[in-house]
Amino acid sequence: MPYDFTDQVALITGSGGGLGRAHALAFARRGAAVVINDLGGARDGGGSRDGGLLEEGTAQTAAEKVVQEIIDRGGKAISNGGNVTSETDMQAMVDQTLSAFGRVDILVNNAGILRDKTFTKMELADFEMVMNVHLMGSVLATRAVIPAMQAQEFGRIVMTTSSSGLYGNFGQSNYGAAKLGILGLTNTLKLELFKFGIRVNALAPVAATRMTDDIIPPQMLALLTPESVSPAVLYLCGKDAPTGEIITAGAGTFARAKIMESEGLFLGLDATPEMIAEHWEKLSDMTTAKTYRQGSDQSQKFITNAFENMV
Repeated sequence: MPYDFTDQVALITGSGGGLGRAHALAFARRGAAVVINDLGGARDGGGSRDGGLLEEGTAQTAAEKVVQEIIDRGGKAISNGGNVTSETDMQAMVDQTLSAFGRVDILVNNAGILRDKTFTKMELADFEMVMNVHLMGSVLATRAVIPAMQAQEFGRIVMTTSSSGLYGNFGQSNYGAAKLGILGLTNTLKLELFKFGIRVNALAPVAATRMTDDIIPPQMLALLTPESVSPAVLYLCGKDAPTGEIITAGAGTFARAKIMESEGLFLGLDATPEMIAEHWEKLSDMTTAKTYRQGSDQSQKFITNAFENMV
């Protein structure tokens, strides 16, 4: 059964609520031991979620609450409060995971914050913080799990990207830049880690969470449950998982996204901008567009077209 995760260990960042919690519960239901990582911060990354407490009068954090949910249902889970922007914290998180469970099979890079504002009004500190949490957070957590995955010759890594990175969103230049950067990371790691049995893919989710509760209209939020996204994560972590794919998911709909390029048109080494303008319709024709496995495939197209047209 390719989607039975018994005896596997899933580490999910930012899983004290929202999408991360839904992913964690989904893995636990299918037999995985789960590490619930959550710093407990507010949506913008400052302060803490409800002062770091689950509810007034308790000392239970958001991460510990999810752990308790899993244990109450007969599963295995531990909590971790590490900050994804800290290399030390991410290494400690993996060390804790290995100490508790002996292995780490799955990493879902889910932790994130929002600091939305139009680009010209945004403080650079807010741009940097969002980049650090989303992009560098994914980098640091991934670097920490790779040695263990390489040693066991098996691993599944899911990066969380976004339509803001794929297509853009007003007021989210920092978030969009980080999310598209994550795809660049995914595209290279799929090549570098394949020989170790490690598959690296990306998820672009749309869900009703504290990240979106005042952005998406209420009538839409009812459809966009975090639980409706999690099947895509399970698919990307299965025994027969692909690598280098982007799955978009929301409200029970799943789709595949690709970065594609037109066949193009050789205009000569002495081409001018006027020639590009004149032939724009033909060189931008996407009816025969294709995607490339790696950057050198695109370079080969340019070289081949030049040789074929200059002989």
